[in-house]
Amino acid sequence: MNPRSSPSAEPSGLTLRKAGATWRKLAVWYHKLLLALLGISIGILVIPVTLQVFARFLPFLPHWIWTEEMARLLFVWTIMIGSIVGVRESTHFVVDVWPQLSPRADAALRIVSRTGILIIGVVFFWMGIEFTRFAWWRISELAELPLWIIHIAWPVAGFSWILFLAEQFYDDIRCVLGSGG
Repeated sequence: MNPRSSPSAEPSGLTLRKAGATWRKLAVWYHKLLLALLGISIGILVIPVTLQVFARFLPFLPHWIWTEEMARLLFVWTIMIGSIVGVRESTHFVVDVWPQLSPRADAALRIVSRTGILIIGVVFFWMGIEFTRFAWWRISELAELPLWIIHIAWPVAGFSWILFLAEQFYDDIRCVLGSGG
């Protein structure tokens, strides 16, 4: 058997590039899924909120009790999915206080600021797991929804931030080291 044809004879750099390309494809796919879920959740969020508003002013509409809890659930998930998309697209709040910097210096500053987001992501993930465990066997009072459905949004957001930040850290570190960017 030819040693060049065996998978183990493949150079490690090529394997890493394949893994990186696969990672980026998965990240793009996950980002597209999140954008679709964000649009769907906003679209569905309009229904219970509209029912609540019209039920207050139109006496012939019943006052459904489930609409408030459903609106809260969708609102929490919409915010969390939106924050994940914001981290992926780097469209969160940015203040430019530095003059025009070189690409390396700019990447170094992004690493510093993304470290703060990473710390928050780890806290959301770690404490979100505890938050979800707390709600695992509880249900909401009115609609009797399992509360873990709402609470699990925190660790999902934290984990997703960490995943997307890993890709951004990789790009920024390569830029700082001068090997790409």
